[in-house]
Amino acid sequence: MACKKKLLIYAHYYVPDTASTGQILKELAEGMLDTFDITVICVVPSYLGTIEDKYKTQKYYEEEINGVKVLRVRVPEFSKANKMSRIKNILGYFFGAMTATFKVGKQDYVLSVSQPPILGGLLGVWGKWVKKAKYIYQIQDFNPEQVMAVGYSKNKMIIKAMMFFDKFSCKHSDLVIIVGRDLVETLENRFPNGKAPKSTLINNWIDETEIYPLPQNHDKVLAFKKKYGLEGKFVIMYSGNIGLYYDLENLLKVIEKFKPGTRTADGREVIFAFVGAGSVLDKLVLYAKDHHMDNVVFIPYQPKEDLIYSLNAGDVHWCVNAKGIKGVSCPSKYYGLAAAGKPVLGVLEEGSEVRYLIEDTKGGFCSEPGDYDHVERHIRWFIEHAGSEEVVEMGQRGHKYLMEHLTRDKSVSKYAKEILGC
Repeated sequence: MACKKKLLIYAHYYVPDTASTGQILKELAEGMLDTFDITVICVVPSYLGTIEDKYKTQKYYEEEINGVKVLRVRVPEFSKANKMSRIKNILGYFFGAMTATFKVGKQDYVLSVSQPPILGGLLGVWGKWVKKAKYIYQIQDFNPEQVMAVGYSKNKMIIKAMMFFDKFSCKHSDLVIIVGRDLVETLENRFPNGKAPKSTLINNWIDETEIYPLPQNHDKVLAFKKKYGLEGKFVIMYSGNIGLYYDLENLLKVIEKFKPGTRTADGREVIFAFVGAGSVLDKLVLYAKDHHMDNVVFIPYQPKEDLIYSLNAGDVHWCVNAKGIKGVSCPSKYYGLAAAGKPVLGVLEEGSEVRYLIEDTKGGFCSEPGDYDHVERHIRWFIEHAGSEEVVEMGQRGHKYLMEHLTRDKSVSKYAKEILGC
């Protein structure tokens, strides 16, 4: 039997961290073990900022997870609200991963992700040079376009340098893998006159064996609802990173128009649930408290094995991006919502990948970011039609399309084929 080719993956986060890219890379790596001998270089578990004591004594930690070799880099703890501590943490990973590259032996292919911004791509170039390997750059988010879209930095020199380095990473790749139709346009706009590097579109996915529709009377769905005061309520849920790129502070002001005690057509009290953590969570909690928004609840991140129950506890789910994110980032949370068979309240720019998916399947309603009156009308529609077949069928259509086109096996087999062919 021929020896399998060796593939090195640079992943800022990897399981058990709850970052969506870390989860996707776990499923990708484990799904390609029949084709490749895979090593992942990532940080010690630290997505929420804290690090267990067992990961504080060495520079590197080796382990194996379900057949994937994992080399972890120790990094400093950080606070998501403190920009400088985050930068130190990210640089700790970047330089640690560069050194770790010398520890993993010969590699035939190197795959890196666009996280952390700019540095993820540069790590891939580094791995290509050190290992004399083919380099595949998977772009989940384009930067500095994302930084510019949300105003995270307005320093023109920094933005110009970021663009130079990320274009450098693209140019030195043997293949760029992009996760949305609108992101393809962004790559082509970076390199006009047909000079864009070789690229291919492969959608993100969800493991449909881990997330799927459950009946509302399922014991663990009921237990989740009881724990967080959602029993008997109509739950409009946001699940994921409560961060900068989602305009959640302004959406909370839209939610404020729906006073505590608002009831649906079928008599249920309306509750808005935010599940997760992130840099704007404290602001949202404070705003809701100051404005006596007793119909808003904040729920901690759920372990991956419990995500199926929390997603099924929502009647309708938000999938949102701030204005300017079209062509820059693709919210992978959509795939989990479709897998759970839930209708989607999209706040997404026209022409963005996930908006295409929602509108093509008639799996929910979409508004433009910033069009808060339109968002309010869609919330009212769901409240007025709660419990109807119309709402149920929305979720079913999204789930049907996902099962036919967006399963893990379909996307992972495309990755293996494209990597071997680059």
